[in-house]
Amino acid sequence: MAPSSGPVRPARYLAVFAVLMAAVYALVFFTGDKDPSPKLGIDLQGGTRVTLTARTPDGNAPTQDSLRQAQQIIETRVNGLGVSGSEVVIDGDNLVITVPGDDSSQARTLGQTARLFIRPVVGSVAPSAGQGAGSAQTAVDPAAPTDPAAPADPAAPATPQSRVFPAQDPTTVDPTPAPATDAPATDAPADDAPADDASLSDADRAAQEIADAKALRQSEDPQIQQLAMQSLDCNAADPLAGNDDPALPLVACSTDGTAVYLLGPTIIDGQQIADASSGFDSQQAQFQVSLTFDSEGSNTWAQFTAANLQKQAAFVLDSKVISAPVIQGATPAGSATSITGNFNAQSASELANTLKYGSLPLSFVSSEAETVSATLGLASLEAGLIAGAIGLALVLVYCLLYYRALGLLTALSLVLAGLVVYGIIILLGRWISFTLDLAGIAGLIIGIGMTADSFVVFFERIKDEIREGRSFRSAVPRGWARARKTILSGNAVSFIAAAVLYVLAVGQVRGFAFTLGLTTILDIIVVVLVTWPLVYVASKSKFWSKPSVNGLGAVQQIALERKRAANKALAVKTGATPSKEA
Repeated sequence: MAPSSGPVRPARYLAVFAVLMAAVYALVFFTGDKDPSPKLGIDLQGGTRVTLTARTPDGNAPTQDSLRQAQQIIETRVNGLGVSGSEVVIDGDNLVITVPGDDSSQARTLGQTARLFIRPVVGSVAPSAGQGAGSAQTAVDPAAPTDPAAPADPAAPATPQSRVFPAQDPTTVDPTPAPATDAPATDAPADDAPADDASLSDADRAAQEIADAKALRQSEDPQIQQLAMQSLDCNAADPLAGNDDPALPLVACSTDGTAVYLLGPTIIDGQQIADASSGFDSQQAQFQVSLTFDSEGSNTWAQFTAANLQKQAAFVLDSKVISAPVIQGATPAGSATSITGNFNAQSASELANTLKYGSLPLSFVSSEAETVSATLGLASLEAGLIAGAIGLALVLVYCLLYYRALGLLTALSLVLAGLVVYGIIILLGRWISFTLDLAGIAGLIIGIGMTADSFVVFFERIKDEIREGRSFRSAVPRGWARARKTILSGNAVSFIAAAVLYVLAVGQVRGFAFTLGLTTILDIIVVVLVTWPLVYVASKSKFWSKPSVNGLGAVQQIALERKRAANKALAVKTGATPSKEA
């Protein structure tokens, strides 16, 4: 097979690789935290294990189906954040989430129920100084029905955001809920509940707390609503979190604890979210979460905003108000809607990821947090690195003995490939929270071994050309033309296998598949941009063309003997005398 037409310019290939290498390490040393260390997984740096206990409104044990569904949603949230090395397992009636590092907040965030509802704001007050204390001001008339179409008292808005909200769709609930029934005023329903009995199980006690909270904070009686607003303690744990009834009014705190809201029944359910993303709003100089709803929700939101101009709508996440903007104008159907609040880049990204993949079928409370040691993992890492180093050294020794000086080019290419992989692993840790664990290191070692295989394929094709009687100089471009198709085909098969494994596998196996696929891509880059140009330059050198240097003397001797045999056969056939050279 003839080499490709046109002059070969090895300097261009090497320059492209040098630019790529410089770009990678410029990003490593001059962006982010500038720390040239990869993020390590749980088995290498340890982590934090958080146990989440399910809370059901009726106090019954959660079903295994609901636990498996919650596990799948949390795993999907983890994947949405990148290959973070987190683990989610079912332990009896609990979910156990393990995340790298000593910060348990990420695990608690992943276990957030994330029930999002959009409710009309009926009124708001400043939180009371203590539970049961009266409020200094109120925006709700105790005799007034909880009608979201009625404007809230402008005397006490909770620092509304003056911004226009794009369209989102409500649920099938009518945008203007029916007014509350004329139930007689009573004392707090919680007073009628039995006192905390030591004989109650934890599940029964949790169910009782939820029922009491619903009776007080989701009553349709205006006087009880008033009492709930005045007595709600925003600093206490919320037993109603993720368990409120969307069809009833709700008294809820803002996430920062600066306001208590009376909200009407839900107009839009978070299950109607089609997509969610986070970003920075340069006009308002704050981070926001942008939501896109399905067609039904988008139409409902458009109708609601048109009918409720200059009124507040509350975005309620797990029974807390994360944002309560004033509707400045009607928004057309199909437009995205943004949530703003006390977000930073990380919290906005986490909320968008949580909402994007749906709410959990159960509400959970964090019951235990503990540190996971990495002692065993570090010992395994040390043993694995030693084994990898020994294997790599044996490969290099073999290349030096078999290919002589060409083995030096193999060693140089492997070192450059390792440096590129290391830099990219660091950047992936910053950008997508990729963590390197033992399985990932195994994928890297196998991938670098496959890079050595590509060099062997190339060198053997060169030897094939020399056996056919060509010189080292002419054999290199011809050998590359034959070898590159084999190298590309082999790497394509490896990459497809890694991609399938990544899609179908879970846990640490995904990390193995990810690093294997990454090194497969880098193998092609190194062989094309480094190894081939270096061998081509060597073929033009008199020093590297010496059989004693390139180790191709035996192959050239075979070619010479074949030529002599062919000349003898030709001489016998024609009756001519073979030449001395033959």
